[in-house]
Amino acid sequence: MIKKWLAHAFAVERPEDFVPTVEQQQIADRICQEVIRREMVTLAILTLETCRPLNYIGSQAIHFFTPLLSILVDPRSQKIFADFLEQRSSIEWLCQRLEFLSNKQPEDQSPPVDPAPLPVLKKDDS
Repeated sequence: MIKKWLAHAFAVERPEDFVPTVEQQQIADRICQEVIRREMVTLAILTLETCRPLNYIGSQAIHFFTPLLSILVDPRSQKIFADFLEQRSSIEWLCQRLEFLSNKQPEDQSPPVDPAPLPVLKKDDS
């Protein structure tokens, strides 16, 4: 009995075994799209990788600040995202999703360049 319990006492789930629910994926995709829109993918991935050991604490912080955050964000979405972050492999999945969605975006999303150059204003010497 004890031997059976100890056999899996320190087992952790593998990142490839983690699959978020449909609701969790929709919320994570919304967050990823916002990060991509603001062109902060590299910074977001660096931050996620750095804070990976703290993902559970972050999820508990979301639960704690729900009354304040509910002014800005739907409380149900907050709970779903906090439950998502409680999973050990959620950060790895989120980083991979950010990379996938950012690679899926067209490379050149910059505004079109006006071909006509602006006139150069010269100083009047009079």
